[in-house]
Amino acid sequence: MKAKVYLVGAGPGDENLITVKGLNCIKKADVIVYDNLVNSDLLDCAKETSEKIYAGKKINAHTLPQNDINKLLVNKAKENNIVVRLKGGDPFVFGRGGEEALELQAHNIPFEVVPGISSSIAAAAYAGIPVTHRGISTSFHVITGHEDPTKEKESVNYEALAQLEGTLVFLMGLNNLEKICSRLINYGKSLNTPVAVISKGTTPMQKIAVGTLENIQDKIQDITYPAIIMIGEVINLRKTLDWFEKTPLFGRKILVTRARHQASKLSEKIKSLGADAIEFPTIQIEPNKDKTLLKQTYNKLDAYDWIIFTSVNGVEEFFKNLKGFNKDIRTIGNAKLCAIGEATKNALQERYLNVEITPKEYIAEALIEELKQRINSEDKILILRADVARKILPQELKKIAAQIDVVPLYQTIIPEHDSQNLRKLVARADTITFASSSTVSNFMQILGKENLSLLEEKQIACIGPVTQSTAVKLGLKNIKMAKEYTIQGLVNLLLEI
Repeated sequence: MKAKVYLVGAGPGDENLITVKGLNCIKKADVIVYDNLVNSDLLDCAKETSEKIYAGKKINAHTLPQNDINKLLVNKAKENNIVVRLKGGDPFVFGRGGEEALELQAHNIPFEVVPGISSSIAAAAYAGIPVTHRGISTSFHVITGHEDPTKEKESVNYEALAQLEGTLVFLMGLNNLEKICSRLINYGKSLNTPVAVISKGTTPMQKIAVGTLENIQDKIQDITYPAIIMIGEVINLRKTLDWFEKTPLFGRKILVTRARHQASKLSEKIKSLGADAIEFPTIQIEPNKDKTLLKQTYNKLDAYDWIIFTSVNGVEEFFKNLKGFNKDIRTIGNAKLCAIGEATKNALQERYLNVEITPKEYIAEALIEELKQRINSEDKILILRADVARKILPQELKKIAAQIDVVPLYQTIIPEHDSQNLRKLVARADTITFASSSTVSNFMQILGKENLSLLEEKQIACIGPVTQSTAVKLGLKNIKMAKEYTIQGLVNLLLEI
């Protein structure tokens, strides 16, 4: 029996704050039962066959009662699954993980607890507030702000808390903020004691209200769930130690339209600068299904003098086919390699291949100018690229070389998408990025020309001139183009606009 249940803390919101062990559990899980506060990006790390079951709880709205969640974990484990119970924060910090563990133990189900970073310290850190600081606070205390309403007697001892000089952190207490403050004041806590309420801590949507026990209630108009309440003198350090909200793209909401397997690189860069990266892939890469054409091409690779790669996708598909046809890199013989773009060049060099030509400008026209000085009328050239691509490269090279073969290694198709969902994401975003001409075309096809007005006040960031030209033709406005036609160049553009 492989059955086992992992009670995993997903951390406070930023998906990068999950532990390495927690992430490894997600990757091997057969079943994931997850909460409302879990960052959905973590679910993308699971294997495709993993069953994902939402068991989230919101105020006055529980998808599943706790008893049913307990039974679900037991039943899924009895089906011989590796089950991950993915919980926001830490499983044992007001997460009811103890109840789930007891239920598993009662049914002799093997389980393991994987701690997570609690919002009680993480949200505070991202707000620039240390929970302890020498000379100010030598302790911190984590208290539920939402006790079980069925309890006959309140167990939070506000009289004792009011006498403490350490930092008080209340979780799940936004609804009871007024009660918390008044109880502490009634038991002697100074009216001027600093208070901070942190909403959606560690995420680009983070918002913070700062005040005192006396007036904090008047300062939380923009604060939403989930939120933590901090009380103590350490809050004054925020003026100096606030770092997260000073990141250059903090608060920005940027739509990423790259293919799903490529989006992470751009998204990670955007997130590291404080922005919210909203992923909506508008292209999907599919291998060329014409195996006859591909096999013919791979059987004569050594006949070519030059092989041109126009994208990283082309490099990846080339090597997949090389293995699929039971060949190795020696098959290309003495062919010289060209790459359009630094990323394409790097993808080849990572496979220990020397790239003869990479144009300074990462466009076909620049490559043509360089090749004109290197090729002759007897050369045979193979261009490996997508099925739909600009014709200028083969057209111009035909005027010089003896033979030009264009072989599509892959096709770019539009993924199945809901136009209504895209409209919602567009409304949420302030900037939309396009890393290729196809992403623009497909984006507009999904959105619909009738919804072009939704983009009028959005910033449009394009990776290069070909992409920009497509955006202009399709009626987009407020278009800016990266100075360097790379993903890093696109990020640099975002920092400027």
